[in-house]
Amino acid sequence: MLNTFIIGASGYTGAELAKMVHVHPHLQLAGLFVSANSLDANKPISELHGQLKGIVDLPLQPLSEPAAVAEQADIVLLATAHEVSHDLAPVFLAAGCQVFDLSGAFRVKNDEFYTQYYGFVHQHSQWLEQAVYGLAEWNSKAIKHAQLIAVPGCYPTASQLALKPLIEAGLLDKNQWPVINAVSGVSGAGRKASMINSFCEVSLQAYGLFSHRHQPEIACHLGSEVIFTPHLGSFKRGILATITAKLAAGVEAEQVAQAMAMAYPGIAGGHAVRLLGEQTASIQNVVNTCFCDIGWKVQDQHIILTSAIDNLLKGASSQAVQCINIRNDFPQLTALV
Repeated sequence: MLNTFIIGASGYTGAELAKMVHVHPHLQLAGLFVSANSLDANKPISELHGQLKGIVDLPLQPLSEPAAVAEQADIVLLATAHEVSHDLAPVFLAAGCQVFDLSGAFRVKNDEFYTQYYGFVHQHSQWLEQAVYGLAEWNSKAIKHAQLIAVPGCYPTASQLALKPLIEAGLLDKNQWPVINAVSGVSGAGRKASMINSFCEVSLQAYGLFSHRHQPEIACHLGSEVIFTPHLGSFKRGILATITAKLAAGVEAEQVAQAMAMAYPGIAGGHAVRLLGEQTASIQNVVNTCFCDIGWKVQDQHIILTSAIDNLLKGASSQAVQCINIRNDFPQLTALV
């Protein structure tokens, strides 16, 4: 059993992680931590997240000595703010822990990216260079040998899983950037109450036009520029991305279907992507699951793809556990289905 600690366990993602680690046959949930000054410190996690009552009742311990925790840990999951992950990850890495970071602190190998989009100067270029991007279905070979896995953002996961098979197969016209319109439930804004995520204030609207930090993350790992517009919706969880792209000259619908099938062999092949063909992906069908559903339709030289995930699961916690499984040679969907 691998001793597994969750840092930043009080949030929505932390609760989902606790649930999955608890039922994982090869992981031992050894401790849950929050920041030393958190108002949630010393409360049972089940007091904050009632669905865990009687299942996971461990206390949320204040993280005052990260190095001491590192000495006991085999695996550390960082469900923390970007700057916090940036500071904590090297402590656990130095102790030989496997670190799975759910923040953006190590996703893009470019120091200037963090200054521009995250508002801090990256101090750990060596670890940034060694970090492996945890898009599970595409980076499994690198994940198997990595000590630091940077779990992708929720919008980038939904967008990249849909587009990557077409880009890798050379089926898109690169002169026309794919246009991604994606809408997320308010849980993506985190558990802390604010005007932004209050249901009485939320109205379906776009935000971050031409400036959202996930656009460069998507473009970097796709190797292709995109136009990305996120939207906030008045529902709890889930993401639906609707993507319009132009196919390369002569590409037919059958080639698209073949590229998708080759990329994603389905649950039997260990992947958490379900192909729908011409059926439209729906948030309803992926909420509370680890799956990404992808549908598409071709007309003339254009394609519209729909991609749906649970932002707290495939967009965060279940993808992190999927990466743990890959890294430690467990079946990819262990504790997820």
